[in-house]
Amino acid sequence: MEHYDLIIVGGGPAGSTLAWALRNSGKRILLMDKADFPRDKTCAGWVTPAVVESLGIDLDDYRQANTLQPINRFRIGMMGQPAVDNDHGDEPVSYGIRRCEFDTYLLDRVTADKALKTPVKSIVRDEGNWIINDTYRAPLVVGAGGHFCPVARQLGDGPGGHETVVAAKEVEFEMTDAQAQTCRARGDQPELWFCRDLKGYAWVFRKDNYLNIGLGREDNHKLTDHLEAFVQDMKDQGRIPEDLPGRFKGHAYLLYAHAERPLVDDGILLIGDAAGLAYTQSGEGIRPAIESALLAAETIRRAPDMHAQSLQRYGDAIADRFGRRALSENDGWQLPGWVKSTVASGLMRSHWFTRKVVTEKWFLHQDVPALKVAV
Repeated sequence: MEHYDLIIVGGGPAGSTLAWALRNSGKRILLMDKADFPRDKTCAGWVTPAVVESLGIDLDDYRQANTLQPINRFRIGMMGQPAVDNDHGDEPVSYGIRRCEFDTYLLDRVTADKALKTPVKSIVRDEGNWIINDTYRAPLVVGAGGHFCPVARQLGDGPGGHETVVAAKEVEFEMTDAQAQTCRARGDQPELWFCRDLKGYAWVFRKDNYLNIGLGREDNHKLTDHLEAFVQDMKDQGRIPEDLPGRFKGHAYLLYAHAERPLVDDGILLIGDAAGLAYTQSGEGIRPAIESALLAAETIRRAPDMHAQSLQRYGDAIADRFGRRALSENDGWQLPGWVKSTVASGLMRSHWFTRKVVTEKWFLHQDVPALKVAV
């Protein structure tokens, strides 16, 4: 049996960042993932300058072999009404990436042991250690395997129907020359279209010659119907090609304010989507995944042991960084749905609101400095 100081389950941005951040800690680390890399990941796919800074990515190095689409503009609208175009200046406010490339880039710089194409079949607690697949043993296991992470099943009620999830579907493909010529979507200007009931939004995002189209809703009832209607509307407007290839792939995740998963227990810790950390207003999960990994690394370095009390420092750091979980929707005064929809319809016509609130605050979090942790 192989012995490690910690085992990270999940090789996406959260898991690879944690392993990278602990590279000089002296700890023996195993990074596991059921997939091989590169692998597809359902995601619109962009990262902010804050993420680039936290990860110490050299953009000139990254763009040599990977797609990196500078973003200077956003097109924001509510479905069924005209969109608002906002110019954010000469400097990029975000970068479009392809997750199959980005995730592999982060994983490739990890020097820890890796067990790819290795699904977790069993997790057993044994005298202060966790044993995975009857093969690997460690006093600490970190869940970084997304919403359905097998490590999350060890905490609380685990993933299940009791959770209010966002369900999303998207497709990303390389356009033919003919498709690229007819596609009106701009590479430097992602398009965000909010559902009229405010329960989700859709996007059209061009990255060089790749096109990403998708829709996510917290109420996933008739998700496919909403998606098909949006896609047809975009085709009718000539914003996307008529002939889209393949099928749309699905994905699920939790919004931070609505998640109730515990983050730590004895010898166990959750980061990224496994912990339910996606931003509540936008559903964006890459930055919370990166930052949670950095905060976890700091806790692991300092913890005298792997008991829950020692690991709670991580839970406190998450609350300090992202705020306390929201109260129940039944607590406090709530606006009727029709009032919110009417107000939102007007606000989505405002250049100031769509730029300063929707884009810069909700999606880019420009008011929050990049996380820098001494690791």
